[in-house]
Amino acid sequence: MNVLFGSLILLVALGPGTTLAGTLDAVKARGTLLVCHWPQYFGISFEHPRTGILQGIDIDMSKAFADDLGVNLEYVKTDFANFMDRLEAGDCDIAMMGAGVTPARQERVSFSAPYLRSDIYFITTKANTTLQSVEDLDQPGVVISVQKGTYMEPFSRDYFKNATLSIVSKPSEREIEVETGRADAFATDYPYSQRMLRNVDWARLISPTKELKTTDYAYAVRKGDPQWLATVNEFLIRVKQDGRLEQAARANNLLPILVRD
Repeated sequence: MNVLFGSLILLVALGPGTTLAGTLDAVKARGTLLVCHWPQYFGISFEHPRTGILQGIDIDMSKAFADDLGVNLEYVKTDFANFMDRLEAGDCDIAMMGAGVTPARQERVSFSAPYLRSDIYFITTKANTTLQSVEDLDQPGVVISVQKGTYMEPFSRDYFKNATLSIVSKPSEREIEVETGRADAFATDYPYSQRMLRNVDWARLISPTKELKTTDYAYAVRKGDPQWLATVNEFLIRVKQDGRLEQAARANNLLPILVRD
């Protein structure tokens, strides 16, 4: 058996998305950690519109991870509809972007231990005095805007029986739909709700009075590389124990959803 044929057999045995060297060895050899992120996620990985500076808990954590590995850091822009494709294609080594852990995503990528946990929230306008609770949202004639590819999409399709869903592709479309009156509210999570309350004077938050669907946020990696997943989890254990994760959560106003254990 020649070397090439033997290598092909080994690759098939290891499964898709796995390299012979493994991600950790590849990162070390490259000298750079490639991190997929979504630069519009306030508090998580947000690109400031004026300065272009990236900020958020996962910007802090990605820098810490690269430092711990002793390598440089490079960001790869993506979004929630495409980050798994980017991971599988090898465009990035890890997605550090507040990715919610869902069964559908777990079929394609491996997730680390959780570091944040959020319920679902809704943003409406201050002028809309009719909608005061989550229960008020599920009424005939009410339009709820939901971003495609987020975990709020399958939840909303299942939860809302009477309201009409407006599925949009870009996160800014949700805001525009509500601000212009084409939708009555949009579904989001805790970090993005804080962005709206801080930066938009018309926004009003509708918080759940009972748990709707809490979702763990974790780091995502390609399937088939247990060594790399273990490396990511070991990093999370360190930053939870030494206080770096809590410090980053505090700096980005995310302490209420921090997972400490």
